Amino acid sequence: MIHPTRTNLLLLKEKSRSVHNSIGILKARRQALIREFLSTTIPFLQSREEVKKMYIEGIRELGLSIGHEGRDYVESLALAANRVLGVEIEEKSIMGLRYRDLTAHESALRSPAERGYDYLSTTPHLEESIHLFEMIVDSMLEIASFDSKLKRLSAEIQRIARRIRVLEERILPALQGQIKSIAQYIVEREREAYYRLKRFKEVRTA
Repeated sequence: MIHPTRTNLLLLKEKSRSVHNSIGILKARRQALIREFLSTTIPFLQSREEVKKMYIEGIRELGLSIGHEGRDYVESLALAANRVLGVEIEEKSIMGLRYRDLTAHESALRSPAERGYDYLSTTPHLEESIHLFEMIVDSMLEIASFDSKLKRLSAEIQRIARRIRVLEERILPALQGQIKSIAQYIVEREREAYYRLKRFKEVRTA
């Protein structure tokens, strides 16, 4: 229990104001991070939906190609067209929050002539399937850059929300309770001192 003095009462009131200010700052930061999270989520969700549609269409075209050309032939072309894509991972910061951003050195999209086989001997279904899957790779790399940023934003928003909850539900009520108790104690002590002084004067004038 803090000693019930006016000095401690003033210190507690100052601490309470500081906690109020901290809550306001944290709420403003949380709101800014939520706005950034939502602005990042929209293209992220759009990219995922596009990938889903391309994947369905790519599987359909691949199935038609296998039906016409045979699985062994299609798999042999896949080996011939195989390549490694380089990516760069860079640390970035937003409002002091660090996250990893991924950038591909080149696009996965290639023209049929760049794929390492005679595209004139394949069906349009296979070429369309390959084109769609190359687009999916590009989209997945883009999604990967969104994913890291969203995870860091989400974790920070949750961390700030927990701090706000602790300040609002535990620390601030405890401070307000102490302020109220000390204020009541001081008022009662001053009232008692006033009555003693008044009684003393009455005794002297009697």
